[in-house]
Amino acid sequence: MLKIGVIGTGAIGQEHIERLHNKLVGSTVVAINDINRAQAEEVARRLTPAARVFTSGHDLIADANVEAIVVTSWGQTHEEFVLAAIAAGKPVFCEKPLATTATACLNIVNAEVASGRHLVQVGFMRRYDKSYRLLKHQIDSGNLGEPLMVHCAHRNPNVPDVYGGDMAITDSFPHEIDVLRWLLDDDYVSAQVIMPRKTKHARKDLDDPHMILLETRKGIRIDVEVFVNCPYGYDIQCQVVGEDGIGYLPEPMSVLLRKDAKLSHEILQDWKLRFIDSYDVELQEWIDSVKLGVVLGPTAWDGYFAAATADACVEAKHSGQIVPIEIGERPTFYAPAVLKPAA
Repeated sequence: MLKIGVIGTGAIGQEHIERLHNKLVGSTVVAINDINRAQAEEVARRLTPAARVFTSGHDLIADANVEAIVVTSWGQTHEEFVLAAIAAGKPVFCEKPLATTATACLNIVNAEVASGRHLVQVGFMRRYDKSYRLLKHQIDSGNLGEPLMVHCAHRNPNVPDVYGGDMAITDSFPHEIDVLRWLLDDDYVSAQVIMPRKTKHARKDLDDPHMILLETRKGIRIDVEVFVNCPYGYDIQCQVVGEDGIGYLPEPMSVLLRKDAKLSHEILQDWKLRFIDSYDVELQEWIDSVKLGVVLGPTAWDGYFAAATADACVEAKHSGQIVPIEIGERPTFYAPAVLKPAA
């Protein structure tokens, strides 16, 4: 059994602890840390056997009984804990964002490369969603021909009061940044942000919605609508227009109803329900890959690329200009052939 220490017992932290300890195969949670010690102790007591509670995340990482780390703490703390895990030589799964700035993400990339070991995976769970994997199969098989355009929407029914500033770009949009790179096997070269008429449902201090336009190295054009006060529900859309056909992201499974003179499908209201199964697949693969000594999922480089792209989009929003995305070539250390286990 892989002995895991979890730093952060907020909502996503508690859900991951339940998965890792009671649902998935081959892992157990032996250590927990949170800035709220009382909450950490309560979570630890629910486990059988109970996990040890650490006052310090660094002490948890250093403990000899902890073999791998999961970081689900506040985003501002991710850099220090991921760097500590790399220094300790322990595999670490970090929920997105890898860090809150591109510079901090690059610090992690440089530390991992210097260590000579692949240790870091980032929690971009959409790559593990069945619907996205079906769409990717159609692209990779050539069934659509070469992709030309991609049209996407990221819609939330509402957001909490702490959601403000540029979080539509820095907090919501990074999921599209990562999953579209993965779908298309392509990187971005420029970004533009257009602000439509503001919705009446948004707070006075919140810009909403956003239209984000990206261009890839291959010349594919992408438009993404990020609308976080969309009252009808949580709705993720993706349409890939190819030379020979168009592929649509499959809708979540629901019952078709004929009722009250209407023909309708239910629309989800909670993002966690939309992607709940993908978290299970994601963390099970991580457990298995740690035992193989490889990283098969999103890497620290992917985390850095997402942060740098988001930074360019924020600049584009405030400048009103098309902003180049200049990140450079992916280090050989992160080449796919290097990351996969030997046959």
